[in-house]
Amino acid sequence: TARQGKPHTKLFQEERERLVLLAVDYRRPMFFATRGSFKAVQASKLAALLAWQSLEQGDRVGAFLFSEERQCELRPQLGKAGVLNLLRQMVADPAWHRPQHQPFEPRQRLAQTLMRLRRVARPGSLIFVLSDFYAMDDTSGKHLQYLRRHNDVLAVQIVDALELAPPPPGLYGVTDGVNTGILDLLSRTRQDACSEYLARHHRQIREQMRQRAINLLQLNTADEVSGKLRLGLAGISSRAAPVAEKVA
Repeated sequence: TARQGKPHTKLFQEERERLVLLAVDYRRPMFFATRGSFKAVQASKLAALLAWQSLEQGDRVGAFLFSEERQCELRPQLGKAGVLNLLRQMVADPAWHRPQHQPFEPRQRLAQTLMRLRRVARPGSLIFVLSDFYAMDDTSGKHLQYLRRHNDVLAVQIVDALELAPPPPGLYGVTDGVNTGILDLLSRTRQDACSEYLARHHRQIREQMRQRAINLLQLNTADEVSGKLRLGLAGISSRAAPVAEKVA
């Protein structure tokens, strides 16, 4: 009541470090590119930059590295030690050394990782999901929707130029690591079918993220990661939800 003669209330809010969680996709489809770097390499570069950025802001960093073979969980840590541990784990991940022509069992690692994130994230966390999202399904969408209710979520879709537009007409050898085949794009009809398949995938991802109010950032395998990250996150406060922006 001093000076003005009427009561005033002052509220103090303790400044606390934010929890930053990174989900990095190392499934087999991420080891693909027709130019630039593999999707997995781009995801690793981006994860490293985000981790160093979080360190500068005084935030705690945790991560999930997931592939068909395993899911590696790195508990959130504060300081340089946590970032260096993440870098070591990304470099040492078995996905980089897997045999190229080895049969594998497709598993719902994306959905499993997002489910685990729900248990680790605390309200107000900042979550980055780095993937091509070809493993996206209804279960994954439900987990993302739950995460978005209490956290800021940024989905980074890593794509190759071949996934944005089909190659010129021709016959192309293809393999899944075990089986081989021929992709016939000689006719206009097949070209159009390929274009529609790719466009439909990207529409579905955009729509699923939009419905859940999740910001979507698109990163090309040929992009310079640090420059695109600055462009995509320009003007965004570390304490505010990111703004959706396409940077492919």
